[in-house]
Formats: sequence, C-alpha cells, structure tokens
Amino acid sequence: MSPLDPDVPPTGEEIHLPGPTILPVLTAFGITLLLVGITTFIELTVAGALITLYAIGRWIRETRSEIDELPLDDQTGS
Repeated sequence: MSPLDPDVPPTGEEIHLPGPTILPVLTAFGITLLLVGITTFIELTVAGALITLYAIGRWIRETRSEIDELPLDDQTGS
C-alpha cells in the first residue's frame, strides 16, 4: 500500500472457502465407471453407482456441517 492510498475499512463479512476434499474427484470417478459400465459390464455400472451415491451423500453431509459452523447473519439491521 502506498501512503497516497485511502484507508479502506474492513469488509462487512468474511469470505468462506470450503476445505480441500477428494469428493469431487471420487464423484467424477464413480460417474465414469457408471457410464463405462453401461456399455460394457453391469458390475462396473453397479460399482460406479455405489461410489457416486456414497460420494454425493458424504459431500452433502460435509457441506451441511461446514454451513452449520458459519456465523449467523447480522440481525442489527445495518
């Protein structure tokens, strides 16, 4: 910052970024297995569907717990 820059007040809210997770990759892998299984073996379809459902369910649970940890909105009206 240069001395000529005006002082900027801090922002009103903090930016929340989700933590690192392997779940998007696991979901993509499950969908890939599911699609390959449709054209080849039924076992791959079943395995891909199970992996996809597990990853999506776990991803939703983790997201809900992260959202529950966020601070509540400011109720002062400002």
